[in-house]
Amino acid sequence: MNNNYLLAFIPIFVAVDAIGVLPIFISLTEGIKKINKRRIILNSSITAIILAVAFIFLGKAVFKVLGITIGDFMIAGGFILFCIAIRDILIPGKQHRVAPKELGAVPLGIPLIVGPAVLTTSLILIAEYGMAATLVSVVANVVLAGLIFMSSDILIKILGENGTRALSKVTSLLLAAIAVMMIRKGVMIIIGNA
Repeated sequence: MNNNYLLAFIPIFVAVDAIGVLPIFISLTEGIKKINKRRIILNSSITAIILAVAFIFLGKAVFKVLGITIGDFMIAGGFILFCIAIRDILIPGKQHRVAPKELGAVPLGIPLIVGPAVLTTSLILIAEYGMAATLVSVVANVVLAGLIFMSSDILIKILGENGTRALSKVTSLLLAAIAVMMIRKGVMIIIGNA
């Protein structure tokens, strides 16, 4: 097996950051039945794979036609995450949560699993390791993220109900911070290119 596949896998693994997204997944799916969580995981994985593969083939062209930069993309993704985080922190109860049918696509599939970091990294890796290695790496990492999310019940059992609620609030704060970081990096890219 070509070493390019492993070399492409590692940066995508870091960009997907499934372990870092796991507490956010637990927070967003708190109180949702196991069967519905599996549907959400499947939906988010399929959405993430479709977006990533389409972006690998069409990303540069679409961005060029629309006049969108990676910085613009990061800022937009950051705003979406920030809104979700603020709603989770400020509005008590579960009525404000994203509907389970929508949760898989946004925010889990996009931009948490496959966001600006994965898409940008993919464009760089295509030039460095080739299209095949990049595609295999992205798909393998999304599947791995899905498997990690499937094991979230184990973490919930260890933490208990109160621990899970506390983790939920902490991860909402972290999600807000990640959103601000994405916006900041997007602004820095735009300023650097000005």
